[in-house]
Amino acid sequence: MTVAYAPGAIVGNAELHFPAEEVEIMGMPAASPDVTTIAELLALPEDGLRHELLDGVHAVTPAPALFHQMMVSEVMAPFIVTLRGQDRFRVLSSPADIVLGVRTLVQPDVFVVQREPGKPLRRWEDVGVPVLAVEILSPATATRDRGAKRRIYQRAGVAEYWIVDLDARLIERWRPGDTRPEIQDDRIAWQAGDLPEITVDLTALFTRVLDT
Repeated sequence: MTVAYAPGAIVGNAELHFPAEEVEIMGMPAASPDVTTIAELLALPEDGLRHELLDGVHAVTPAPALFHQMMVSEVMAPFIVTLRGQDRFRVLSSPADIVLGVRTLVQPDVFVVQREPGKPLRRWEDVGVPVLAVEILSPATATRDRGAKRRIYQRAGVAEYWIVDLDARLIERWRPGDTRPEIQDDRIAWQAGDLPEITVDLTALFTRVLDT
């Protein structure tokens, strides 16, 4: 399906075009040049902000808006119901410390992890690469979520990466080998292993969050 989108982006069966790398970094939230390693990131004092390390770049994001958090809850809800009663997959939300490289630690808004047989999940180091990562766009994070973080998730082998666009009322779905996203504005489905398919009615989803 081809959906109208913001200037500079062609969706459906065409590649999205975004600013150059230096423009992307400028569009990120506040960054600190003093933090370049995961150890330094984890040593920071708690300040109520979200701290990530994206290929060595320290990104700091302020507390999310109400609609953002409402969408996090709505996205998680069907996963919680479907994944209940089994011990292979878990749906979680940030704050989290997901390490995807020696200089990369991310905090996806919502993510699903797969537990290896015989390996309990006790620490964030046990989580590994999520099978699904979801980011809800905000003015402070849109460029980063579509650029640096998208490339990081693809490179790490995250099976599906969903970008939830509240303004356009759609979800962009990326897989590791994609050069363009699959755009969904009607419904989106996710399935892993022999679990029942999770289908989300996007019209109803955005209505519940934005029109209540």
